[in-house]
Amino acid sequence: MPAKRAPGIDAELDALFQLSLDEFTAARNALAARLKKEGKPLDAERVKALAKPPAPAWAVNQLYWQDPEAIEQLLETGERLRKAQTGQAKNVDLRRLLHEKKEAMAALLTNASAILGDAGHAASPDAMRRVSATLEALAAWGNTDGVPKAGRLTADLDPPGFDTLAALMAGKKPAEAKVLLFRTPKPAVDPTVVREAVKTAEKVLREAQREAERAEAALTKATARTAAVEKQKQEIDARYAEAKEESKAASNEVKRTTQEVADAERSLAKVQAALDSRGKGV
Repeated sequence: MPAKRAPGIDAELDALFQLSLDEFTAARNALAARLKKEGKPLDAERVKALAKPPAPAWAVNQLYWQDPEAIEQLLETGERLRKAQTGQAKNVDLRRLLHEKKEAMAALLTNASAILGDAGHAASPDAMRRVSATLEALAAWGNTDGVPKAGRLTADLDPPGFDTLAALMAGKKPAEAKVLLFRTPKPAVDPTVVREAVKTAEKVLREAQREAERAEAALTKATARTAAVEKQKQEIDARYAEAKEESKAASNEVKRTTQEVADAERSLAKVQAALDSRGKGV
């Protein structure tokens, strides 16, 4: 379901960013020229300054326009995860939140790959890495005011720096930024907040490492079990093939012996008939 458009110039900007990359530049220039003729020079300059997005950023924009709820789910999960990591939310299952984010990212990356491919753009490892980094950045920012938003990105994003995140954790808002800017300035950070953020990040890292170790152990166990089952299957298949051959041989033997019995019965009948005939002739 497409995202809803805002009224006025915002609606035209939304429509612009939903176009294919081949259409973007001409449509942007036409819109800027029309706005200038309509006596809206500031809007015209704003539109004219819009950079054509690279393919990965364009794909993230299309993810938003095609399924805004999926992007919003990622942002909400990132918001809850950040609050849990900073102690703003109590009794939160970090492992579950990380799993939710992982699933949301996987689904969005799959759709982004399809969007790029359908539009004739290469969904190369580098392109998908840049899509992933942009989604990670959006998740890290969450719904914070004054940060880049999906739908009108003009560049690939990098996740915000640690000090910026620490400022957000302290409840500070980033400096007002244009929606289309790539990076935001780094505000000053309270060292105490940084230390707390480091502790929280280390805790999350340790938990992720433990989860990875458990997953690795489960994989090793499952692999060993798969190998054992495969060996059993091969043995069963071999015994089945052997039994099938024995059954076939036994069936042939039954046919042969049945035929021999029938032949013997016919021969016996002939001999008996000959004896009867001689006995009558005596």
